[in-house]
Amino acid sequence: MKSVSFLFCAFVGLSGSAFSQTLFNPSDLKLVSSQFSFTEGPAVNKKGEVFFTDQPNDKIWKYGTDGTLSVYMDKTGRANGLHFDRKGNLLACADENNELWSIDKNKRVTVLIDDLNGRKLNGPNDMWVDKSGGIYFTDPYYQRDYWTRKKPDLEGQNVYYLPKGAKRSASIITVIADMKQPNGIVGTPDGKYLYVSDLGAQKTYRYTISGKGKLEEKKLMFNKGSDGMTLDEQGNIYITGGGVTVFDPNGTQIAHIPLKGWTGNVCFMGKDRKTLFITSSKSVYTLPMNVRGVE
Repeated sequence: MKSVSFLFCAFVGLSGSAFSQTLFNPSDLKLVSSQFSFTEGPAVNKKGEVFFTDQPNDKIWKYGTDGTLSVYMDKTGRANGLHFDRKGNLLACADENNELWSIDKNKRVTVLIDDLNGRKLNGPNDMWVDKSGGIYFTDPYYQRDYWTRKKPDLEGQNVYYLPKGAKRSASIITVIADMKQPNGIVGTPDGKYLYVSDLGAQKTYRYTISGKGKLEEKKLMFNKGSDGMTLDEQGNIYITGGGVTVFDPNGTQIAHIPLKGWTGNVCFMGKDRKTLFITSSKSVYTLPMNVRGVE
């Protein structure tokens, strides 16, 4: 196993009381594998298993609760961010042709959306599904070497909402249009708040969800961007990029896990959702936690 060195820091909260408990034991970080080209988009199913992408190799991998690692699917549309819906379908930001996919349990693909009023999307990157089944997704532009185009069809890099069951691009709702390069996105389990990172501007915001595809009360949480994000049961926000950084619900940094390379995304896995699963460049890691994930 490759040795990994990092630091753990705990801070005093804004209320003045000490951080109530240690989130994790730093020595428990485990390297699972470094056989990939670039890992991204982890999503956990109801069993606690993780599915993640190796985008350059166009594969979706599965990491079981028993520690078994296997290729789940080839030819994934260059899948990036993943998310499970309530029916157990694996949703994918498939940016080979700038689409959103739904992959059922038999690996049959349904293209949910493939354009915006006749124009190609920039490249759907990350997503979060609300209780109604609607999909919030970020659409930044990152030039891919497998594209023939060299510039975007759309003027802005925005965040969109696709209502459940929508079959036409005209149904897509633009919910955020003032970001430089939106990327990581996650919502709270009660459906009250949506966190969105503007990675290009190195800022992360919280919005109040006032209805399906309706966001209000934009609040800057911290001056740091994120590739992917997740939440725990205490409302702490886990962001990625330069390792994993944890902020409390008030936006105060309470922990950091430095890792070599670019850390793309993170989620909680396991039957009890108490293991942090980290995709970082060519590697994936696990870290037992003292809190549960809620995404």
